[in-house]
Amino acid sequence: MDMRDASFAPGTPRWQADVTRSPVLPQHVGTARELQVAPDERLMMVSDPRNLRCERIRILRTELMLRRPARDRAEIIALVSPHPGEGRSMLAAELALAFAETGCPTLLVDGDLRNPHQHVYFGSQNQMGLSQALTTGVAPQLQTVRGSPRMSVLTAGIGSGNPLELLASDTFAAMLDEWRQGFEFIVIDTAPAAHYADGLAVASLAGRVLALSRAQHTPSRDMEMMLRRLSATRSEILGAVINHF
Repeated sequence: MDMRDASFAPGTPRWQADVTRSPVLPQHVGTARELQVAPDERLMMVSDPRNLRCERIRILRTELMLRRPARDRAEIIALVSPHPGEGRSMLAAELALAFAETGCPTLLVDGDLRNPHQHVYFGSQNQMGLSQALTTGVAPQLQTVRGSPRMSVLTAGIGSGNPLELLASDTFAAMLDEWRQGFEFIVIDTAPAAHYADGLAVASLAGRVLALSRAQHTPSRDMEMMLRRLSATRSEILGAVINHF
């Protein structure tokens, strides 16, 4: 997988990772972190961390860290791409692993409530995930990652009939605000933007977006349309990544 940063803007502040900082977790987050999951071997950041693809993910991670606007506020990044099969979910998982690798408390959220993948990549149960937390008000059941103690995962949960409304809700906005207190980086996977508006809703709340396309797969007109739709939200497009695999 050859990932190329196509549109990072120059001149943004540089930032150095603080690998000694310990996470300060909200109380209900702390009690929900007892479950542990094991990442799948398909995630190269775990199975072959010196692979060229992993080094490119680390380059992307570093670019994003250098452009973090404020150290005292968590960086929330939504990954958005037009279609299924573009590598969005895998990149979200591996980017989160890369952030956690620096010692920064990191949360991976599966915001694709249509066709989620993160519970597969981390071999986790998916009965009580984001969807259930948003519909019932129960505390989100975060799961720690074996071998990556600074990383937690929130799966999508069992699908609901109104994912767009859940992801655009004040409840999800409040959840994000609370997670900002306990994590330095939050990476959110989303549903394909050419098919659903869910990713636009998440992007609007997250505030910062990484746009993804797949070489020889994503029609340029669909990528352009997605970027136009994202520009209408309150989110900042951090850059565009092209997947080659």
